[in-house]
Amino acid sequence: MPSGSTTPDSEAEFVVVANRLPVDLEKLPDGTERWKRSPGGLVTALEPMLRSREGAWVGWPGLADADVAPLVEDGLHLYPVRLSAEEVENYYEGFSNGTLWPLYHDVVAPPAFHRHWWQAYVRVNQRFAQVVADVAAEGATVWVQDYQLQLMPAALRKLRPDLRIGFFLHIPFPPTELFMQLPWRTRIVEGLLGADLVGFHTPGGARNFRWLATRIAGATAGHGRNEVVVGGRTVKLGAFPISIDSAALDKLSRTPEVLERAKEIRSDLGDPERVILGVDRLDYTKGIDVRLRAFEELLVEGRVSADDTVMVQLATPSRERVEHYQKMRNDIEQSVGRINGEYARVGHPAVHYLHQSLPRDELAAFFVAADVMLVTPLRDGMNLVAKEYVACRHDEGGALVLSEFAGAAYELKDALLVNPHDTDGVKNALYAALKLAPEEGRRRMRALRRQVLGHDVDRWARSFLDALGLPPAGSTS
Repeated sequence: MPSGSTTPDSEAEFVVVANRLPVDLEKLPDGTERWKRSPGGLVTALEPMLRSREGAWVGWPGLADADVAPLVEDGLHLYPVRLSAEEVENYYEGFSNGTLWPLYHDVVAPPAFHRHWWQAYVRVNQRFAQVVADVAAEGATVWVQDYQLQLMPAALRKLRPDLRIGFFLHIPFPPTELFMQLPWRTRIVEGLLGADLVGFHTPGGARNFRWLATRIAGATAGHGRNEVVVGGRTVKLGAFPISIDSAALDKLSRTPEVLERAKEIRSDLGDPERVILGVDRLDYTKGIDVRLRAFEELLVEGRVSADDTVMVQLATPSRERVEHYQKMRNDIEQSVGRINGEYARVGHPAVHYLHQSLPRDELAAFFVAADVMLVTPLRDGMNLVAKEYVACRHDEGGALVLSEFAGAAYELKDALLVNPHDTDGVKNALYAALKLAPEEGRRRMRALRRQVLGHDVDRWARSFLDALGLPPAGSTS
């Protein structure tokens, strides 16, 4: 346990439940263990509410077979949920990421429907529900996060009908025809209907879920368009597009260190006229191959030259043990090698590819340095990278090329929107972004920044919790 950690000694009025804790337990080479903070937008948004209400966070510590007692770390009350190595394989890598992830992302890769994966998913969701039932105070508010825990709201309601339960899905909710492929479709919908409020990124997700709830799970239409009634309870549905801590990123991008580093990056790249940037987790939904193909074709056609235009692709390692991801990494690296073999000069690659995670300030410097940001997922719940780029462009420079199948496209309408399945369309939008008149570019970026700075992650969290009816801190209602 880290220094300064103590054991929580009170029941929580407000409980956040996610697959992972906001800290990861790491095993060091000498066999000892330590906690490492894993900063994310969700933690940033919910930390003030957790602190003001003596709230709790329930999640897996990130290490299989780790028996960890509840603790207070940096003022946050944490309740670890134990997962065996087999459960990590079947519930997490299996059902969550081998079944639900591809199914919910438009079947970009084929989902696998294994019964033993499903059984592990049921078992782990039940365990999470039991931990929360033991932790939550009478009448507490519980906010369940994401696709790994879709059975949990109903399981928790069975154990603790006194609780106010919200659920938010951080990935897209699929079209009904795709969802109906799932052998356990009714159980998933019934699981979500255990919540008082089910939130999605877009109105389309809420509509799809409402149709399924009334067709396969016995719910009836409620008074409003965004309500259904099940078992005499009203369940509210809504769209709550998630965002980022945009003010903090805006501030970071203005620091002398980041501005100096952005200049260094351009210098390291050979001071090209234009820098194109992609930043993604290495995942088959992100369309990294789409943008490499578009850039390569522009080079082939002679519309851009590697002498004055370079592309940088940052790919954060992801699910390295899964065969599909290993193949994708190999394919991307082959594409990069082919483009550089054809168009690079000694010391001047056409594509710079980094398969690594970068610290936040380094990433901000890349955003400031890039003339064009390429965000081309085949399907994405939101895509916060697009918003991060905009938040960092305090100079009103840069251009954003954005897939219309990212949730962010509903809000960032002044980006150059593309269909990632249309290579010619992506290629032409990239070319247009590279040639964008400065005044037109500033007009678009001003509009994008108004949206991103005005709708930050704190506003997202508050809008969801207000809709759920979370009482003010200190209230006994």
